[in-house]
Parts: sequence; C-alpha cells; structure tokens
Amino acid sequence: MNTYLFLAAGTSALVCLLHIFGGGPQVVGPLLKSEMADVPKYLNYYCWHLVTLTIVLMATGFLLAGLNPNERMLALLMTLLAGSFAIWSLSLLLWKRQPLWGMPQWLLFLPVAAFGSLGLWA
Repeated sequence: MNTYLFLAAGTSALVCLLHIFGGGPQVVGPLLKSEMADVPKYLNYYCWHLVTLTIVLMATGFLLAGLNPNERMLALLMTLLAGSFAIWSLSLLLWKRQPLWGMPQWLLFLPVAAFGSLGLWA
C-alpha cells in the first residue's frame, strides 16, 4: 500500500466533487442557457463531461496503483496527467493575463501531482 498514492486518489476525488458541485452550477448552467450556437455550446458541454470522467478515472487509477505496487506505470500516467492539467491551467491564465484565482484548476491539480510524485518515490 502506498499512502501518497492514496492521498493522490483522495485529492483527485475531492477535485472531482468540486468540479461537479462547485464548477457545475457556475459554468455548465450559464453555458447551457447562453445564446451560443448549438455546436460550440454542446461541444463545451461534452468537454465538461470528459473532464469529469477523466478526474474520476484519475482517482481510480491512483487508488489501484496505491493498492498494487506493480501498477507503477499507472501511477506515473496519472501523475503526468495531473501535472499537465496544472501546468496548462496556469499557462493559460498567464498567457491570457487572467487572475490566478479566476480559474483555480492549477491549484487543485498541483497537490494531486505532488502526491503522485511522492508516491512514485515511496
């Protein structure tokens, strides 16, 4: 058993809950009520659900890797995914000169990537 990978799994699950119950009403509701054309509107809605599924699978992957030391590559993949999410989020904010707290995804995925990294070395 790998405590750090379990922490990465739990943090991923928390991020998923925040995504669904915090971000959902703030993002999905206004998106679906918007006057945006149907194709980009529903493509964004589709992407929202892809992110939800990805975070669920991330939490599951970390949990499985935490239970089975032979699943090191799965832990590496989940860690790279979380780190990529954090880096892309922060890069987008800096690139578009947006406030860091306007889209805090970078801050949410950073501890997931950190716990995953620690778990890879444990």
